[in-house]
Amino acid sequence: YRIFREPKALLDPATKEVLGYEAGYVGTAEYTRPGDSRDVSGKPEIIPATFTVTGIKQEAGVGDRLAPVPDREFSNYAPHAPQAPLAGQIVSIYGDALTAGQNQIVALNRGARDGIERGHVLALWRDGAQVIDKTDAAKPLIKLPDERHGMLFVFRVFDRVSYALIMSVKDPVSAGDHFTQP
Repeated sequence: YRIFREPKALLDPATKEVLGYEAGYVGTAEYTRPGDSRDVSGKPEIIPATFTVTGIKQEAGVGDRLAPVPDREFSNYAPHAPQAPLAGQIVSIYGDALTAGQNQIVALNRGARDGIERGHVLALWRDGAQVIDKTDAAKPLIKLPDERHGMLFVFRVFDRVSYALIMSVKDPVSAGDHFTQP
């Protein structure tokens, strides 16, 4: 079995719509002994099943969930750019971090229904900052151009959400950063 934390909602940064739920991976456990229920002196007594923790990424605790280990998916796919224009945003950084760097995982607010496929390579963009134009006497607020600062590789796709590995990046990646086809 795999052990997971209580799931949290993945909200689309633009629409605030719930796209799905993400449960943090804790570790693995092996089913050791079945549970039982019996009557002791007219009172029901519940004896829970026993599991042995066999691998751990972080401390397991009360309230963590168990899920059977699914069959492995062995499919071939090659890195490729999307065939059509595609854009979206980073929903969250996998784990407890506020920002991410190279070789970390991010959740995207686009999935299979939006045309995302396993193997897609995407460009990562940082929004241009808004600054005061000091060359103009009126000191207007201007927006600098968006900057491309990394590449993503999509490896897991669901209907409305997908997961990508940050292949390269110049600056820390945050939820709300956006991506396009390269």
